[in-house]
Amino acid sequence: MSLASNTLTARRDTTATTLARRIANNRDLWEPYVRFDAERRWYGRLPVDGNCEVWLLTWLPGQRTGIHDHGGSAGAFAIAAGSLQETVAHGSLDSPRLRVAHYCAGAVRPFGKSHIHDVGNVDDVPAVSVHVYEPSLTQMTRYRLYGGRLHVTEHDRAGAAW
Repeated sequence: MSLASNTLTARRDTTATTLARRIANNRDLWEPYVRFDAERRWYGRLPVDGNCEVWLLTWLPGQRTGIHDHGGSAGAFAIAAGSLQETVAHGSLDSPRLRVAHYCAGAVRPFGKSHIHDVGNVDDVPAVSVHVYEPSLTQMTRYRLYGGRLHVTEHDRAGAAW
């Protein structure tokens, strides 16, 4: 990976996990892009050459994604600063089993193409994370948990919702 004209270059043999870790561990690659928004979680796409998509997300205390999937894309996220909590829905939409995990700076969390989760900052300090998707995101489905079931609330499409 190199930094040339503010564009990251992903090697063809680099996995999402490795790329997320490399970027998160090199503050010079993400810190110039950091923005915080008191109204909602901030996110911005990092300029990357290659077959993946990389997003920088910032989190003030209390901000979260809501339950969602990645529309068939697999990937990884790495904690660059602070810490995040992830709640993963395993099993079926009709009877999901929830698992909660906490990740601190330096941690990397890979995920598969059918991963459904909610990520949030439950700490009292801001957090920054790097998210890598392979292939690039084209859609995301959002869910709501009630009555012990996950219900689809909306389908977001790239270019329209983000």
